[in-house]
Amino acid sequence: MAYSHQLKVHNNLSKRLEPFHPIDPANVRMYVCGMTVYDYCHIGHARVLVVFDVIQRYLRRIYGERAVTYIRNITDIDDKIIQRANENGEDFNDLTARFIEAMHEDADLMGVARPDDEPRATLHMGEILVMIEKLIANGYAYAADNGDVYYDVSKFVGYGKLSGKNPDDLRAGERVAVDEHKDDPLDFVLWKAAKPGEPYWESPWGNGRPGWHIECSAMSTHALGNHFDIHGGGLDLQFPHHENEIAQSEGACGCQFVNYWLHNGFVRVDNEKMSKSLGNFFTIREVLKKYDAEVIRYFILSSHYRSPLNYSDSHLDNAKSALTTLYTSLRGVGAGEYNEGKQSERFFRAMDEDFNSAEALAVLFELAREVNRLKGAGEDAAGVAAELKSLAALLGLLQRKPDEFLKGGTLSGDGVDDAAIDAMVADRNRAKQEKNWGEADRIRDELKAMGIVLEDSAGGTTWRRE
Repeated sequence: MAYSHQLKVHNNLSKRLEPFHPIDPANVRMYVCGMTVYDYCHIGHARVLVVFDVIQRYLRRIYGERAVTYIRNITDIDDKIIQRANENGEDFNDLTARFIEAMHEDADLMGVARPDDEPRATLHMGEILVMIEKLIANGYAYAADNGDVYYDVSKFVGYGKLSGKNPDDLRAGERVAVDEHKDDPLDFVLWKAAKPGEPYWESPWGNGRPGWHIECSAMSTHALGNHFDIHGGGLDLQFPHHENEIAQSEGACGCQFVNYWLHNGFVRVDNEKMSKSLGNFFTIREVLKKYDAEVIRYFILSSHYRSPLNYSDSHLDNAKSALTTLYTSLRGVGAGEYNEGKQSERFFRAMDEDFNSAEALAVLFELAREVNRLKGAGEDAAGVAAELKSLAALLGLLQRKPDEFLKGGTLSGDGVDDAAIDAMVADRNRAKQEKNWGEADRIRDELKAMGIVLEDSAGGTTWRRE
């Protein structure tokens, strides 16, 4: 009997674990805040990409491939983009096009599937302007005399319900910038009047460009409707970005915006959040010079998505070692048929508990141990290996041929041709057959110095890069 899923998610709106009940099980809808494209993606961005890629994979497993719509936007106009383009002396469209391409390259390497749609703010100005007009008409926004349009936070009764912040406390703490054009210090901008030298679009309030928050409200409701299932993103977006999205969307549409709010935890370096503003970030491209992309993916999934993730080379080394163990178990095993067993049920129970990838990975190691046991006993391990690969696919892992990973080049193996290694292994085997143990040991030690590990078994000698 097939496993019956009972998915529960931690909803940051209610601050508790809740059963997941989609509005329409035949049309599960999720929107995730994507990248602001003015630089290369760092490991913090990688976590967003990988976490929500796994979530959409698992939702498709439960509800069906075509029953899930996953939208991840691109912010291609904002202050940082304009500033960087001006610093580079280039058109902002050229800047964003370059970094969108780089983001896709990084995501593809990490096995992140493309979303069903990837709306860009600059292509949705019509929807943005319509939503601002609705907010003004509904009494939630006002045009200031400086050409800006602001959202009136005092008119939205539920402001703070996602972040738990009290508007009066925010005002008393003076945590918001004071602007003489605002009616209230908490009011935030929906439309910014154009400044000299900045890109702009025409609007009923004069030339300008949208504020960041209104972009996501307009794009998400355009793609998924006024009320949808899941909105996700990094924890740093909970306030003010997602709080403001709720105020905008519900003020304009007059209904609940999103049922479940999911946020992944920070990536930390030396107990500080990794961010470009702090200058303590590592780009995906920098890390890929030392580690395989699947190692990065495994590292991200080795902790629950809501927990802080501590970045270090030692943790990536552990991830590489773990993947090596899993791929080594699959080495030399033929194709088999996947049947749901007890381990599959354990895997699904872990993932049903708020997408607990760390617990799910533990199940993969149980299966790997069973594969190794069967191989050692000379029994057929193909069925268990098929179960291992099928479950790992839901995490985006173990989908390559084992040797592709195990022999894949890293710093320790760079510059060493596979054919040359194969020839040295053959020379060592010949020396062993001739009982020339000294020569065999010499070749082994030479390969070890090159970062090549030999593994002898009854089936012969295989190798992998450290």
